[in-house]
Amino acid sequence: MNAMDAAVICKALGDAHRIQIVELLVDGELCGCKLLDHFQITQPTLSHHMKVLSECGLVVSRKEWKNTYYSLNCETLMAFRAYIDHLNCTCKEDKTDEIKGRN
Repeated sequence: MNAMDAAVICKALGDAHRIQIVELLVDGELCGCKLLDHFQITQPTLSHHMKVLSECGLVVSRKEWKNTYYSLNCETLMAFRAYIDHLNCTCKEDKTDEIKGRN
């Protein structure tokens, strides 16, 4: 994963509803109608959120008759986690004290 891909995912997760949707999908696939039960939003608003999550690659969908089922794209999620994990803080103790205003 590169910085641009990570930025798109961060932007997608910049909305509390979308983070909650990802949290709900951790337990497995859900129908859009079941996702709606967890929020006080309209179906078109949910569709917008799902489009954003799908476009960044975090969520995949499948149609079954009139229903759309959503699940996490584990490959993308794991790549994003690995990218974030490689961002480490290497501040030394004395620099940390300086930053906190201690001398």
